[in-house]
Amino acid sequence: MINLKFPDGSERKYPEPLTAIEVAKDIGSDVGRSALCVDIDGEMFDLRHEIDRDSNIRFIDFSDEKGKEIYWHSTSHIMAQAVVRLFPNVKVAIGPAIEQGFYYDFESEPFTDEDLLKIEKEVKKITKENHRFERKEVSREEAIEMFSSKGEIYKVELIEALPEGETISVYTNGEFSDLCRGPHLMSSSVVKKFKILSTSGAYWRGDSNNAMLQRIYGISFPTQEEMDLFLKIREEAEKRDHRKLGRELDLFSFHPEAPGIPFYHHKGVILKQLLIDYWRYEHDIDGYREIQTPQLMTKSLWETSGHWMNYKENMFVTEMEGSENALKPMNCPGGMLWYKSKLHSYRELPIRVSELGHVHRKEFSGALTGLFRVIAFTQDDAHIFMRADQIKDEILGVIRLTHRIYKTFGLDYSLALSTRGEKYIGRPEDWDIATKGLKDALDEYGQEYVIHEGDAAFYGPKIDIYVKNALGKAWQCGTVQLDMNLPERFDLNYIDESSEKKRVIMIHRALYGSIERFLGIILEHFGGFFPMWLAPVQISIIPVSDKYNDFATEVHSRLIKEGFRVEYDDRSEKVGYKIREADGVKKIPYMLVIGEKERDTGKFTVRRHKSNDTFELEIDEIILKLREECKERILPEGYKVEL
Repeated sequence: MINLKFPDGSERKYPEPLTAIEVAKDIGSDVGRSALCVDIDGEMFDLRHEIDRDSNIRFIDFSDEKGKEIYWHSTSHIMAQAVVRLFPNVKVAIGPAIEQGFYYDFESEPFTDEDLLKIEKEVKKITKENHRFERKEVSREEAIEMFSSKGEIYKVELIEALPEGETISVYTNGEFSDLCRGPHLMSSSVVKKFKILSTSGAYWRGDSNNAMLQRIYGISFPTQEEMDLFLKIREEAEKRDHRKLGRELDLFSFHPEAPGIPFYHHKGVILKQLLIDYWRYEHDIDGYREIQTPQLMTKSLWETSGHWMNYKENMFVTEMEGSENALKPMNCPGGMLWYKSKLHSYRELPIRVSELGHVHRKEFSGALTGLFRVIAFTQDDAHIFMRADQIKDEILGVIRLTHRIYKTFGLDYSLALSTRGEKYIGRPEDWDIATKGLKDALDEYGQEYVIHEGDAAFYGPKIDIYVKNALGKAWQCGTVQLDMNLPERFDLNYIDESSEKKRVIMIHRALYGSIERFLGIILEHFGGFFPMWLAPVQISIIPVSDKYNDFATEVHSRLIKEGFRVEYDDRSEKVGYKIREADGVKKIPYMLVIGEKERDTGKFTVRRHKSNDTFELEIDEIILKLREECKERILPEGYKVEL
């Protein structure tokens, strides 16, 4: 008898081996229809895989991330099949699933819009032909012969690079065969909805010395509803692209003379400083001491920290009077020297130290992505020096601080705990204490979290914090990292109650991650329409004609003196045009339209961004209302997309 255990704790026994799809259908027709592949004892297989031993089994459908990956990767094979049918002379390269969809690279002339329409049509034809995905294991020699005979030089190169003894499998759907580990769908007919998204050039293996290939990006879904939702979110995401909004709102720019380093414009400087001011406000509440350490430090420091041996290729190194120095890629080593500048007693601990450090890291030009991936950025770092008995409380404090900050921006977040892997430094018992401290803190905090077994860095366990923006896109921003490496390397101690030296325990911690990246995230999150307290321009003064300019100037001056950021639009344009520009283009939260009534009655017509509604208030009432909105950091209405 074969005994199968399922995630809900139930078990089923079968008298002889059977395929995974047979088990799925035996459980119920719904499972049989929705299952895409199967997880057997932690390993993924096709549904045609035969189960011949006792196993823990879990069926994967499209709601699971692994299910999406298999669905999209199978669709990439179908798309490649369509391309080869239509353009027999192309050579195929690779076609992986990615975060949202998939791509496939081809050696070919650039594809035209007409070509892409033909490919879409052919894919739909292939899905109706219902080709089975058939898996076959072959020897290295067989695989090389198979693809060499077709002139598929990229597949041959991939095969030759595989380690000796590696299992090589080929998947065939219809007349098309591809080198692939799998698993795959049962057949091409499982793919119901398909769309090509875009094309681009891509160097083979990302190396500019290699051939330029043509990459086709695509997406597929089981239902039209899912496709429509994806396209709606994608369209909104394109509108909210932070690079586009950065230009439109005059926040920042990039220039080839300084690749990967943003130029902040006046409004961008205001926005960045407001983020920093808020960050300082919250850290002051929690008793952090802000420090500043040098950007340029000697080779000896980076040797002590371990970066010279392990990270030098990512650092900018310079020479001065015969000695090597490096721009810091992170703040931590400087923070260690700060701690060592004096003796510390156990009574002082915990010591919470924050730093807004300007750091530099070498990045390949192809990896640079607006504010999300830059060469120079401001890291919102902090280090907490503490005793072992303080771990739980300090971790709780960091999580609660994280909650306050993310909720201020309307960002939902999730938590993940990463534990010790095979490679680590320090004693296992110290890891156990540290991991227990993190876990106890998470348990007491009470929010659901996941555990990533073995995913910790070699120097300590950590908590990763993932934020989700208004479009549902997740970003890994915050990190809470226990470090047993740097205190050891820098010999960081404190004097305990017995006047003995004892090794201090340290937390690395970043919440924004970097000011630049977080600015890009919230720019897309709010779609450029910032809350009143964060908007670079909060109020637009719009006189209806030149004869009200003097009065409008008085109002402008009054609001400036009250501390608001105000723009005065005295251009000789129509009022409707100026309102539309302030609202739809500049995304200014409030507009004050000033005319005869406002001058004579002292009551002002106030228009709020993204709203056709107006209200009338006297200037003192406006000041009180807007000041309260800033003080409470009220979120704007309508920034989240209705899904």
